[in-house]
Amino acid sequence: MSDKQKQASAYWKENVKYLFILLAIWFLVSYGAGILFKDAMDSIKIGGFKLGFWFAQQGSIYVFVILIFVYVRLMNKLDKKYGYDE
Repeated sequence: MSDKQKQASAYWKENVKYLFILLAIWFLVSYGAGILFKDAMDSIKIGGFKLGFWFAQQGSIYVFVILIFVYVRLMNKLDKKYGYDE
């Protein structure tokens, strides 16, 4: 395997690691906070709405949008690290 192929393989391995971590966070927030821990979170209110309801309806969407920006930042750093930046 050439040096360029090893570098590309390491790049994609790190990329997949980032994807897995970020998707796991999104799953935990959307499924965990919106479904599993909803009853425990309902004792807290935000803007008159129960926190469990808020996460099920809005919170997971906000977290997903934040994770998109985190992914962009991580990928920009990764591109620079491996020399794929513009």
